[in-house]
Amino acid sequence: MMRGLIKKVNMGNRFFSPSLRMVIGVPSGSTEVELRAVRDSAEHAGGRDVYLIFEPMAAAIGIGIDVEAPEGNMIVDIGGGSTEIAVISLGGIVSNNSIRIAGDDLTADIQEYMSRQHNVKVSERMAERIKIHVGAALTDLGDDAPEDYIVRGPNRITALPMEVPVCYQEVAHCLEKSIAKIETAILSALEQTPPELYADIVLNGIYLAGGGALLRGLDKRLTDKINIPFHIAEDPLLSVAKGTGIALKNVDRFSFLMSVNDLLMRQFANLLMPCGMDSAVHWHIGKLAH
Repeated sequence: MMRGLIKKVNMGNRFFSPSLRMVIGVPSGSTEVELRAVRDSAEHAGGRDVYLIFEPMAAAIGIGIDVEAPEGNMIVDIGGGSTEIAVISLGGIVSNNSIRIAGDDLTADIQEYMSRQHNVKVSERMAERIKIHVGAALTDLGDDAPEDYIVRGPNRITALPMEVPVCYQEVAHCLEKSIAKIETAILSALEQTPPELYADIVLNGIYLAGGGALLRGLDKRLTDKINIPFHIAEDPLLSVAKGTGIALKNVDRFSFLMSVNDLLMRQFANLLMPCGMDSAVHWHIGKLAH
């Protein structure tokens, strides 16, 4: 997939191998092994100057937040495979939480509910349509309530065709457990936040990005639950992509981007940790990459 994207780039003179500069978004909960795997894949695909950026940081940049400002901002990026939660200040991630509950799990919840409650078998694609048309995080949306969505599919037992109307209240009930886990993860990240940055977050609010941010009523539910205002990004689906593009244009200015040298230094520091190295020395080694 990565090689195919690179081929779409206008190479110009094809007699020489181009030196491609790449910035790739990665989950904030990625291990050192996973980060190296992404870097190696990018280099094998033709990247010569590869940088990595954590997705919450990219989302914050894409939203328009000044990530280098001396104040705290919290981002909740609900993607397909994971939900990334991070507190950002002075160009770094102060605290973060990454859970494997996100859009794909919400889709799977809808599939399971339709099979159990209505005895109708729906594909992943149909479950995604249900989520888009009547997906909700609240059972009372007031005037914003969508119309029922008609689901067509085979009966799970008899295989005869069925038509089942699905309302948003049903979907809100079947998504309850997964959304509750996202709430718990956000509260966990807030617990790890220093008090001075916590005050900034209460004042600025928490920003929602990713496809999951489009779930009806999610911002209101989280605001009522956590008592901090939640704001949906202007274009939540493209926040990470936009932020990564901005980072690519500002590689020399953004010190928080991870280069190959950074990954090597982090690996070296981790090898020395079991030897009882002083934490200040360990921090200094991490800074040498910059």
